Amino acid sequence: MSSPLPIAFPTFANNKENNACKDALRQLCDLGYYFPLAGLYLLVALMGNSRGFRTDAPTIWQKRVIITRNYLSKRMNLNLQHKKAIVCGSTQGIGKAAAIGLAQLGATVTLLARNEEALQATRKELPSPNHQQHSYICADFGHPEQVQQAVSEWLKEHGGAHILINNTGGPPGGQAIDAALSEYTDAFTKHLICNQLLAQMLVPYMKSEGFGRIVNIISTSVREPLAGLGVSNTIRGAVASWSKTISMELAAFGITVNNVLPGYTKTGRLASLIKARSQQQGKTEDEIAQGMLAEVPARRFAEAEEVANAILFLCSPAAAYITGINVPVDGGRIRAL
Repeated sequence: MSSPLPIAFPTFANNKENNACKDALRQLCDLGYYFPLAGLYLLVALMGNSRGFRTDAPTIWQKRVIITRNYLSKRMNLNLQHKKAIVCGSTQGIGKAAAIGLAQLGATVTLLARNEEALQATRKELPSPNHQQHSYICADFGHPEQVQQAVSEWLKEHGGAHILINNTGGPPGGQAIDAALSEYTDAFTKHLICNQLLAQMLVPYMKSEGFGRIVNIISTSVREPLAGLGVSNTIRGAVASWSKTISMELAAFGITVNNVLPGYTKTGRLASLIKARSQQQGKTEDEIAQGMLAEVPARRFAEAEEVANAILFLCSPAAAYITGINVPVDGGRIRAL
């Protein structure tokens, strides 16, 4: 099904010329090129002279759109039309921003979280430029057997997914040495065990399609451990190691596995960390926030959508040769190379 036209096209005197304009732009839109530059290029191509458009406009459109398609298809293909994605932790923050972005690029999105009311509300917010029928799965990552059962039921109806975004709320803060064993096992279950479970359930379909994208949203702590986040540092490192390992196992099947490492991002998680540090250090929340900003060369916190943009790229056809890496989105905070 053709995409709706996101950019304007010129109006000609006869319908044949109008239809040629529409068809040319739709071809670009179906490739995922939603940029005004592409449309502008084609509009300029139609200009025969300063007096107006050429009388052979349809022929020009047809020739120039082929040239433009050939050029752009070798450059940046972000189109996810006909792709299916499961996004975990997708009712708020980075997960929600990623779900919205994937839907905008044409993917049919399935939200996965534990709050059904929030899932229903978020599904209504998902765009459908290609008339996608989005869905959701309600399950708690604290109970892997529940996740397995819920996803198994979803697979019976939907067959599988090309894209998996692993994303789960981080463990509570605190010193690693003081953490109870139950804190480690709980975090291990919610992060690594559920990631493994979902990968095992979805990879067979990805292999059959010759296309797969697994993106794990973890933390910059895999590069530089963060003070006061002992359990999180430990678990995130385990996920990063798991990710690198399976990236090597799956690359030959057209499946990439990468990690996105968000820095300080304006989400509920950041707000809770600031509040906890404020109470621990006897400072105001503003003082804590300013201290955190001082660590970031960009001197601001990230928007969730900025982190999502990195996720979207890694999910796209354009990122087919990128696998097994960590991508920090942190405003330059990590000092390591």
